[in-house]
Amino acid sequence: MENTGKNKGQDTINHKLKLVIKSGKYLVGYKQALKTMRQGHAKLILISSNCPPIRRTEIEYYAMLSKCHVHHFDGNNIQLGTASGRLHRVSTLTITDSGDSDILESF
Repeated sequence: MENTGKNKGQDTINHKLKLVIKSGKYLVGYKQALKTMRQGHAKLILISSNCPPIRRTEIEYYAMLSKCHVHHFDGNNIQLGTASGRLHRVSTLTITDSGDSDILESF
């Protein structure tokens, strides 16, 4: 079986995200995302698909002000938590340093 376009894109995001987890710096959570965007340290924000619309809008607004990129993760918060190597739900993941990964160039 070959991967379809959407699954292949999701696989590359997951692969790049695992590389960030190993070699870069990241923060998990809504409050941490807002804090790092206010400080100007955030480079990329990953938002799960089932994040509440008001939170999503607020994160996008702060990201626009701080000039960092936002990526809407195709999976829900359980899948984002699994992709980040956590055993709990993650609605927002903030990347401050990509490490060896090239995840920032792909957005």
